[in-house]
Amino acid sequence: MDAGVVARVSRVTRVCARLHLVYTLSRMRPCSVRRFWVHPILRKRLQRGEYHLLVQELRLDDRLFQRYFRMSKEVFDELLGKVGPLITKVDTHLRMSIGPAERLAICLRYLATGDSYATIAFSYRVGRSTVAVIVKEVAGAIWTALVEECMPVPQVEDWRAIAAGFQERWEFPNCVGAIDGKHVVIQAPANAGSLYFNYKSTHSLVLLAVVDAEYLFRVVDVGGFGRSSDSGSLRNSAFGESLRDGSLQLPPDTVIAGSERRGPLPHVFVGDEAFPLLDNLLRPFPGRHP
Repeated sequence: MDAGVVARVSRVTRVCARLHLVYTLSRMRPCSVRRFWVHPILRKRLQRGEYHLLVQELRLDDRLFQRYFRMSKEVFDELLGKVGPLITKVDTHLRMSIGPAERLAICLRYLATGDSYATIAFSYRVGRSTVAVIVKEVAGAIWTALVEECMPVPQVEDWRAIAAGFQERWEFPNCVGAIDGKHVVIQAPANAGSLYFNYKSTHSLVLLAVVDAEYLFRVVDVGGFGRSSDSGSLRNSAFGESLRDGSLQLPPDTVIAGSERRGPLPHVFVGDEAFPLLDNLLRPFPGRHP
């Protein structure tokens, strides 16, 4: 073969090889190169982070502290005393852990404002993923520490007290709670299909709650799929199961003043037309009535 032809073929081969390399690299996802173990900005958390500056200043003003956390300093400190042991982390030789007071502040600020993790991460000078972990862990610790104190499972005497409250305030005898469901909008988990897709065309979890005559939560069940109706959420909840099998420890049937001829009547919960009619659950008649 002529030397000139060989040279041209060689050049064409090299060009094709380079084009193939460029094409291959363009299809590859760029590699994420971690430049810092801890970003220099985050290293200044103790000097310039919001907890170490603003929050400490807010402690000098009760009104502003209340607006910032939606609770007073006294309540914050009391809550910290209860959940602190559950959220304390151990320092390592690589880094110093975030203290329990700062972890609680991050979680409460998120709950008080609904700000994004990124916004709180910038202001507190921690990583976004760190905020996500802190909110989850601290919220769980608050529930664990306070559930028996603030929302114990009602016993017979508790149900009687609730019924007395409905009788006194609303003149509704033998009522032990009002029940309803609330859709809490979420970002649908991966591969969840239509499980969380609700009738409002959003994705949600269902909060099923029972309140007393003063609108205080007495029973909650969280986690029902958004596609479920209130009736379905009740049926699939632990509360609904206890309601069906009679293990809620409701007071015994009693005679209602003025309706003695009807004999003893059961204690009931009241809900809207989305709920089923049960022995211990009342609902309106379906449809519209003049």
